[in-house]
Amino acid sequence: MTRLELGFWSFPILLGLIFLRAPIGLAMFLMGLLGWIFAMNGNATPILAKLKSETYTTFSNYSLTIIPMFLLMGQFATLSGMSTSLFKAAESFLGHRKGGVAMASVGACAGFGAICGSSLATAATMGRVALPELKRYGYSGGFSTATLAAGGTLGILIPPSVILVIYAIITEQNIAKLFLAAFIPGILAAMGYVLTISIYVGLFPGSAGTREAVPWPDRWKALGETWPVLAIFALVVGGIYAGWFTPTEGAAIGAAGTGLVAWLGGNLSWRVLGEALIGTGKTTAMIFFIVFGAAQYNGFLALSGAPQWLADFVLSQGFTPILVLSVILLFYLVFGCVMDSLSMILLTVPIFFPVISGLDFGMSPEHVAIWFGILVLIVVEVGLITPPVGMNLFIINAMDRETPITQTYKAVLFFVGSDIVRVILLVAFPAITLFLIP
Repeated sequence: MTRLELGFWSFPILLGLIFLRAPIGLAMFLMGLLGWIFAMNGNATPILAKLKSETYTTFSNYSLTIIPMFLLMGQFATLSGMSTSLFKAAESFLGHRKGGVAMASVGACAGFGAICGSSLATAATMGRVALPELKRYGYSGGFSTATLAAGGTLGILIPPSVILVIYAIITEQNIAKLFLAAFIPGILAAMGYVLTISIYVGLFPGSAGTREAVPWPDRWKALGETWPVLAIFALVVGGIYAGWFTPTEGAAIGAAGTGLVAWLGGNLSWRVLGEALIGTGKTTAMIFFIVFGAAQYNGFLALSGAPQWLADFVLSQGFTPILVLSVILLFYLVFGCVMDSLSMILLTVPIFFPVISGLDFGMSPEHVAIWFGILVLIVVEVGLITPPVGMNLFIINAMDRETPITQTYKAVLFFVGSDIVRVILLVAFPAITLFLIP
């Protein structure tokens, strides 16, 4: 079997291992290791020699230090009570409208995502805060859980985003520019979800209750309590964009800022600090192991020549760039239903990115890379709420055992429809994504 054939056969075998519930990092590492050995006709010396140096070079990458900083920032944000203040502020302005408490949940998810960077953490944190209020004001179980599952996906899209950092490292793009590019699509996502809620409660009036209006003085007071979120977001993202500090330094400042807010609010004891550090360490170790496994597998793929062969084949067929892009996004949409977003990015971007880079979209290579990264992020995000195995759906439904997950499935399809419309819009008009890019 040739190296090229080995490269192509490795992908379905890897997917089979993942579907058999093998840890994604371990599966990619083993496929990379065995692929190298078979490609070298049973000689394991080259890959073992490579492992000695690559283990160090992978984890000593300075850019990777941004990941534990953003994760710690999210841990502190969860502990500091910021999620509650965000929800209360949004609820005070929107709660009296039909579907307003659900809209407030989406708004709070967007705000929390701006200082968290994780979809699952946003969904879990906001679910604990908003789900009791939704139930209290007569919102149906399926509508409530679907709203929070969809709102949680904003954590992965609105910067800062851990997944965008990984994409930037893989494709060697500017992290700050990717954060800027994600900002407008993130706002569009939140607005699309709010519009979806309006349509849903219009079609099913009994799915949402109402609450009394909050006096304006109380609204401004609630809004004022969200100042730490606004200040940290402005400092981190604004500081990175203004060139005051690098993304890694910005992540460290953000973690320190959220930790200070949690401490001043009396929510950061030594025990809680230890839990936050341990939680950050565990998640970081999981991500780094996946990154390491992906590095070994992608190294084998490069040796086999499969990604370059695929790129040359697609270019030689004369397919239109939009058709190729649409097929790739459809692939992400389907497999995003059964794989987590980080694994999808690490596994597929090294394969698909050379294909996209070779197509002529009428833009500079940097703009194509940024545009493609945001599109991939959005489509992978849709997989988090797409039945039957969207991760966010299970997280929220675990908090509401009384609601059958089939009810959540029915309601969340409206939000999936909103996401698909947004993807079509961003594909048709790349300028929306690239508007803020200098």
